[in-house]
Amino acid sequence: MYRDRAAPPPLPRGFAAQLRREAPSLAAEMLREIRRQIPEYDQPLGSLFSSGLLLGVETALAEFADVAEGRGASAEQRARIYRGLGRAELAEGRSMDSLQSAVRLGGRIAWRRYVRVARRVGMRPDQMVDLAEAVFTHVDQIATACVLGYAQAKADIGEVQLRRRRLLELLVSGAGRTEIEEAAEAADWALPEVVACVALGPGPSRPVPRLPEEALTDTSMSPYMLLPDPEQWLGKSEVVEFLSQRRAVVGPAVPLRDAAESLRWARSARERLPEYVLEHAPVRCDQHLTALLLLGDLPLVRLIGERRLAPLAALTVKQSDRLEATLLAWLDTNRGSAPQVASRLGIHPQTARSRLHRVQELFGPALADPESRFEIEVALRGRLIRSTFDQHTAAGTAKDAVQDPAPATPAGVNA
Repeated sequence: MYRDRAAPPPLPRGFAAQLRREAPSLAAEMLREIRRQIPEYDQPLGSLFSSGLLLGVETALAEFADVAEGRGASAEQRARIYRGLGRAELAEGRSMDSLQSAVRLGGRIAWRRYVRVARRVGMRPDQMVDLAEAVFTHVDQIATACVLGYAQAKADIGEVQLRRRRLLELLVSGAGRTEIEEAAEAADWALPEVVACVALGPGPSRPVPRLPEEALTDTSMSPYMLLPDPEQWLGKSEVVEFLSQRRAVVGPAVPLRDAAESLRWARSARERLPEYVLEHAPVRCDQHLTALLLLGDLPLVRLIGERRLAPLAALTVKQSDRLEATLLAWLDTNRGSAPQVASRLGIHPQTARSRLHRVQELFGPALADPESRFEIEVALRGRLIRSTFDQHTAAGTAKDAVQDPAPATPAGVNA
């Protein structure tokens, strides 16, 4: 356990004050080196775990300055911070190895800085020995408190939760049916026929609704969850509220064996969707499958557009936009008549007839070839997605996204 220890023999006057002056730059150096040398901790500085790690470093430095001043290490109050780091380690899905490495690395960096300060204040060799003992005793106490926090968190989660996390890992890793059935039985979890995986964003600062026990959740570096029988749960207000707060993207509903694909699609969409779309989370991929396909490889869609829409390149932007809209309306109406296209676009039939004539002049035989028409439609829908994203990114507000008559979400590609 993390306990008080007797204060070390008196150190030179002013040493503790020097340590406190060094603390801000030393904390920055320690955090920088921990993130650089331990890949698991190379997270954005604003993340919840990085904030906790910084708090732990600052607490340790302030605490040791008290030790150097002869006060001794405070036990329970500050130990809670170190135990919190251990609990966070389990929540991130890691073993204690990384955190123990970080504690040891921090201790080495602190010792090097303390030695320089000790020399500045004229510390004697026997006092340097006492300082070394105090530093590494302090490091051991921090490591012990972290381990205790990890163990307590593991006990709190309980065996069933650990088994369900294992089951979730099997479901999204493509494990065999027999292995999944055995894991589900051990976790007391009924295997559904249909599931949907959900890519989650960072956790909100305010309390979140309690999720149903049937939902399997992983809150590690790339948080996600699996919903059995998604249509049932996505109709419940507490689930929708949770997904909204986490700016979630719900993958397509698929047979249980394809859970990994649902998660891959959900993560892909969440990475590519602009912020204004995520502000209206949860976004359901089932309602935007065409957009999901196009978002999967926008550079390829752009290349198809450059080739298939090349006849429009010599036109002005306004002319090109009008003919693109006309061509897409013509394809949407199954190569409809001028009145049908006009009705689709809200223009006069004669105007539509004139534009269609121009489209025929520019594209010629390509419009009679099914494969060419398909690629033209892919190119047009891809441009529509990019144009919609660009418009709303430039506008920069959710209000614009709602009021703009252009499609406000990828659903526009299915219009």
